[in-house]
Amino acid sequence: MPHDGGDMPKTALLADLLALTEAALPEVDALLKGSTDALAAEVTEGGRIKGALLETRQFEAHALAWLATYAQSLRQMRAWAGRLSEAGRFGDMEALLLQIGFGEYLSQIAGGIPMSQNETARLADLGQSWTPGPAAAALIAGGNTAAARAALVALMRENHGKATFGETGLDEDLEMIREQFRRYAEDRVVPNAHEWHLKDELIPMEIIQELAELGVFGLTIPEEYGGLGLSKASMVVVSEELSRGYIGVGSLGTRSEIAAELILCGGTEEQKHKWLPALASGEILPTAVFTEPNTGSDLGSLRTRAVRDGDDWVVTGNKTWITHAARTHVMTLLARTDPATTDYKGLSMFLAEKTPGTDEAPFPTPGMTGGEIEVLGYRGMKEYELGFDGFRVKGENLLGGVEGQGFKQLMQTFESARIQTAARAVGVAQSALETGMRYGEDRKQFGKALIEFPRVAGKLAMMAVEIMIARQLTYSSAWEKDHDHRCDLEAGMAKLLGARVAWACADNALQIHGGNGFALEYQISRILCDARILNIFEGAAEIQAQVIARRLLDTRG
Repeated sequence: MPHDGGDMPKTALLADLLALTEAALPEVDALLKGSTDALAAEVTEGGRIKGALLETRQFEAHALAWLATYAQSLRQMRAWAGRLSEAGRFGDMEALLLQIGFGEYLSQIAGGIPMSQNETARLADLGQSWTPGPAAAALIAGGNTAAARAALVALMRENHGKATFGETGLDEDLEMIREQFRRYAEDRVVPNAHEWHLKDELIPMEIIQELAELGVFGLTIPEEYGGLGLSKASMVVVSEELSRGYIGVGSLGTRSEIAAELILCGGTEEQKHKWLPALASGEILPTAVFTEPNTGSDLGSLRTRAVRDGDDWVVTGNKTWITHAARTHVMTLLARTDPATTDYKGLSMFLAEKTPGTDEAPFPTPGMTGGEIEVLGYRGMKEYELGFDGFRVKGENLLGGVEGQGFKQLMQTFESARIQTAARAVGVAQSALETGMRYGEDRKQFGKALIEFPRVAGKLAMMAVEIMIARQLTYSSAWEKDHDHRCDLEAGMAKLLGARVAWACADNALQIHGGNGFALEYQISRILCDARILNIFEGAAEIQAQVIARRLLDTRG
């Protein structure tokens, strides 16, 4: 292998690594194509993919989604390495991240990809077998070795305190944004986050006001509507760094991102000029009100109804898992306006105004009630159940001024929402890595620091590798979005992998803490709870895998 954990890789050896990883990609692509074609043959009837047949092959479909996600992961890691090499920035740490990442993911493709703790996707499930060619075989045999992991951790210890382990490949402007928000998170978020969590407190309004002044709520809103007009890539970097401090703070911008995207894509010009400047400035805080108690991810079946009453609408029904509901000013509210329908076609989106609540009266708006849902983590904005009975919405606040467009309007936001969620996952994972590494350095057992033990060092090395993989998937999705390319597939993959990586990093960092990690006083206990939600919201892992598989099957060839 180009790097065996001995001498650091030289230029010729780095070139060998780049060549090997490039040569391995066509083999993975061939496996993916064969798997896609084989599954398509099982679920196609009359030349079309049939939902009922696909459901009977759900495990295979989700295995395909994970295989595709790994293929995209390897492709983006190789592209990242190539860009760094051309810029003269592909060094020892980057080479080890690439080598270990390829070695591990190719090994998992050959032997089984973990979809969850007790579900493994194997090539045989997809009717495939694989005898790795020379490049892939070399990477599998020598990519992820104990020596390579030890060498990586040694470099990580030398670089501890830097924003990332390894060059991200982003430009100078984005790295300046990262540094600004990393400093803010270190100064204002990290010292307070654990207390907010333990006391189950809302993030202080002072923090929200500071974020507004920093432009967080208007990052990607065009300048003509009062925003900064920055890229989705900037949103990713900001979300990543704030979530590294505390996922609740990193998620505050998600509310505005979703609301702004809805209005930009589906609103009238009057609605854009009314709402977007206020969202961008933080004058108005939004919340998303979509999910219902009995529908979950099946939004097309929701039952909350909106009925015309003169020029306005009257809403009746129940919603659940509504984040930051109490002290917000407007709800992006999805309701059924056509009672004759039972699917997504009868849904409409509203910009439903409400009065921000207080601790004593969280929901003072007439026709609206609510109660808090107590949760393990992700506490800084709180979760609520809402009830609507005679709740009034102004007629002018029907998004786009046309009924029946709500589901379509919501679908247009999924790319940005999932990219942003993937960024939050990377931030939480980075927090877990840094917390675990500090503990590993400080904690002494049997006469030496925990990090000196190979199993502990190996955990930290694999965290760094998978974080960089998830990071590159997320950045590439943001790049596609910024260049007006359809990227629901890429965004879904970034979210799917990022959520698994965040949970694995938090779990392993807690393991490094041992019994102390189980104590509430240690921050890793909070990070573990916060990481768990990432596999559920913005599309549970199973839903995400189903969506990815369906897209792959629909676009094969």
